[in-house]
Amino acid sequence: MELLSGAEMVVRFLRDEGVKYIYGYPGGAVLHIYDALFKEKSIEHILVRHEQAATHMADGYARATGKAGVVLVTSGPGATNAITGIATAFMDSIPMVVISGQVPSNMVGTDAFQETDMIGISRPIVKHSFMITHPSEIPDVMKKAFHLAESGRPGPVVIDIPKDMTNPAEKFEYVYPKKAKLRSYSPAVRGHSGQIRKAAELLLAAKRPIIYAGGGVVMGNASAQLTELAKMLNLPVTNTLMGLGCYPGSDRQFVGMLGMHGSYTANLAMHHSDVILAVGARFDDRVINGAAKFCPNAKIIHIDIDPASISKTIKADIPIVGPVDSVLTEMVAIVKEIGQAPNAETVASWWKQIDEWRGTRGLFPYDKGDGSIIKPQAAIEMLCEVTKGEAYVASDVGQHQMFACQYYRFNKPNRWLNSGGLGTMGFGLPAAMGVKLNFPDADVACVTGEGSIQMNIQELSTCLQYDLPVKIINLNNGALGMVRQWQDMVYNSRYSHSYMESLPDFVKLAEAYGHVGMRVTDLKDLKPKMEEAFAMKDRLVFLDIAVDTSEHVYPMQIKDGAMRDMWLSKTERT
Repeated sequence: MELLSGAEMVVRFLRDEGVKYIYGYPGGAVLHIYDALFKEKSIEHILVRHEQAATHMADGYARATGKAGVVLVTSGPGATNAITGIATAFMDSIPMVVISGQVPSNMVGTDAFQETDMIGISRPIVKHSFMITHPSEIPDVMKKAFHLAESGRPGPVVIDIPKDMTNPAEKFEYVYPKKAKLRSYSPAVRGHSGQIRKAAELLLAAKRPIIYAGGGVVMGNASAQLTELAKMLNLPVTNTLMGLGCYPGSDRQFVGMLGMHGSYTANLAMHHSDVILAVGARFDDRVINGAAKFCPNAKIIHIDIDPASISKTIKADIPIVGPVDSVLTEMVAIVKEIGQAPNAETVASWWKQIDEWRGTRGLFPYDKGDGSIIKPQAAIEMLCEVTKGEAYVASDVGQHQMFACQYYRFNKPNRWLNSGGLGTMGFGLPAAMGVKLNFPDADVACVTGEGSIQMNIQELSTCLQYDLPVKIINLNNGALGMVRQWQDMVYNSRYSHSYMESLPDFVKLAEAYGHVGMRVTDLKDLKPKMEEAFAMKDRLVFLDIAVDTSEHVYPMQIKDGAMRDMWLSKTERT
């Protein structure tokens, strides 16, 4: 029998669970845990400079690996600083376990120093939460937390631990629980075979079918199965913002991202389709534009691990609840068993129409100008060229995010990391750091803007301490670009607080943190500077790129319209 304190149990469990990294910031309520962590050499703790960055680092790690990221924060402001990152992970279904300190249990509810109700505050943005009431329950609770975070529809779980639960003087029996015991939690492990067969038959009979694949395919490790099905039936494939990379972006059958800033081809193909196979996607507002006019002639097959997501906004004709990997594996097998190929003439006709749309607009065409100024689209195309499309790319939120998802060709899953549901500025740099820590030999880029990067720029200090040489691609247009675009289009160019009239010298700022800074203002310098940056394998490089200040992101769906209703430029619409 091994006797451990509550603090030692927390650390020992993390080791036994195979956790490699903890991202956190110490404070009074968790000092017993930090003292126990001091003695544990198999787990690396990353001392961030702000707790929000700890959650985004854990999030980035989770998106790239599929494993739960682990965060450790103190009570009160430490816990509340983590809330934005928890909400970010919740909206995008990212596995995360957040351990928050709490005031001693006999002081809970007394407004003690650094007390906040972390369970109450986080309740709407977690998959589940636990409050430790006795040190002996720590191993079982932590096992449940990891199981909940990583299974079914993944998400963040909070464990709130009062300080007296980790008292080093009180010892209890520790046994690592091999299995989580949860009476009322049993996510589906396979889909309904009858529904899967109906879906396969509907796809085979369709005249204008399309696959609409989301982040669930990435997190569900179903990219191979999705690609096999698409190839077998010669189906066009479109991805959501979160799903990019689950189907090769350079493949002929990929018609681009869909939705608010989706491609002309993808949005028209969706609108005119007769069968939509939605896989691991939730028909969110940035995709469907308006539910009333969404794809009026299409039958919907919807595959999702979460039954609450099916028919929530768009009614599914064939709902299938189950893990996307096993459902698609069974669907492929059923299609092979049926042995009936889609009508070749019908398929050819559908592809002829799609190729006409693609030939008219390409995926994301833009005016390249006369070369006197750097277009943000060109900067992303150059990033893709220099990294050969193999980089992990984390982005912040805004125009630069949309340019990154439009012009970087993601051919593998788990390479594109961004805050899709919550739209969190400040996500990009710490997320990139979480990836770089786990994949030190990979190219990792953070695509950002001068507004977003300043949200968590203090993490440049963390990068130096832990040798995280990410490359920061700052598309600097001197404004909150997406806000300014809406003000152009909706508010008659009344730029209310969207221009940043005072900006730091990012080159000097990067150098002050001990890194390399480069300023790019001329298009001819873009490629050599970017190549130089990525050649510096052991240095963080901040590339501050001056881009066209007037550029908009197009296409852009027209509010309350159908998927086919888009602005194609400042003066042209469908």
